[in-house]
Amino acid sequence: MGFGERLKHAWNAFSEKDKAYMPMEGGSYGSTSPYHRSASGFYGKTSFMSAIFNKISMDIATTVFQHVKVDEKEDQEIIYSGLHECLTVEANKDQTAVAFIQDLVYSLFDEGVVAVVPVDTSINPKVTGGYDIKSLRVGRVTEWFPDHVRVNLYNDKDGRKYDVLLPKKTVAIIENPLYAIVNGRNATLTRLVQKINQVDSFDEYVATGRMDILLQLPYAIKSERQQQQAEARISRLDDMLAKGRHGIGYIDATEKITQLNRPANDQLKEEVETLTMEVYNQLGLTESIFRGKASEGELNQYYSRTIDPIIEFITSEFNRKFLTKTARTQGQKIITYRDMFTFTSVEQIVKLGDTARRNGFLTANEVRRLIGFKPNNDPRADELFNPNIADKNQQPHGSLTPPAVEEEVSSNDEANE
Repeated sequence: MGFGERLKHAWNAFSEKDKAYMPMEGGSYGSTSPYHRSASGFYGKTSFMSAIFNKISMDIATTVFQHVKVDEKEDQEIIYSGLHECLTVEANKDQTAVAFIQDLVYSLFDEGVVAVVPVDTSINPKVTGGYDIKSLRVGRVTEWFPDHVRVNLYNDKDGRKYDVLLPKKTVAIIENPLYAIVNGRNATLTRLVQKINQVDSFDEYVATGRMDILLQLPYAIKSERQQQQAEARISRLDDMLAKGRHGIGYIDATEKITQLNRPANDQLKEEVETLTMEVYNQLGLTESIFRGKASEGELNQYYSRTIDPIIEFITSEFNRKFLTKTARTQGQKIITYRDMFTFTSVEQIVKLGDTARRNGFLTANEVRRLIGFKPNNDPRADELFNPNIADKNQQPHGSLTPPAVEEEVSSNDEANE
């Protein structure tokens, strides 16, 4: 199909008649960077929740998504399609591929379920499944039907949001596998947010300077004169604390003070700490992960319990909706790649490289590339052999071993003969 024909058949999600203008408000899914959006969901009001969601979304966004073809030998070949471009370079005119994935995951936590819409395609997807995707955006599902969904979606052509009715078969509808933990009515995260809000309200109240205490006097107040004496005593105590440099005062040995709010606040903070640990455990998180000092074991647990399930939900839906059955039969799929050395120290990488060379699994230059070094120009660096073993049979083009060592090895061989 020539350029003119492709342009003639090109399709845009906003070209449909069934759309309604919606005023821009709250979070702008797929329209701006998640860093600058005001979250519209329940959790947007707590910095603690935002920190967790931003951490998870950033870690998933650094994962490489690719459109590939896998042959019978499991060898992979990248397919440089429009979909691959959206997943690796630019999802739409406002977002890079990384920003798009982060927006997707953050929105997933914000809403529980989101829609990824192919906004621009080479051919109308309602007519045929054999179309190429030119741009993708994240939208919010506002209404459900048996075969369609209504999605609130940002239109970058006029800067407005529209409710667009789209077939389910063309939209990737992604659910949050951690929904029960973060979005359920009785979820641990929900209860934690409620407790945090209570603590914040208490702190704001304390900031007003009110102490909420009861002063037990050594006498019963039965007359107006005793009432006046009690009020005068409270006034003196209040004045003493206000004028004191360190907020320290004193009471008579027969008097007793009971503070009403402090025990309740201490209990709230204990509950917050307990619920926080429960959330961390359920999400495979630790304080060390947030500080960037987590061990390899902690990171592996975090990725296996939190990151990998979300990635699996995303890729499986992308494969189901954005690739035809014929394409999948031919070996096409959306896969993810994560640097295998993300959680590995330099010392461990060096040991792994040495072991790989020792077993003839990698060449010296292949090891150098894994570590991040430039390849060595010596042609022997591209050969499979182990320089740590004195074996002339594995050095067809000369040895990387110094000549003196070669002579010593040769003399020893002759002596043994």
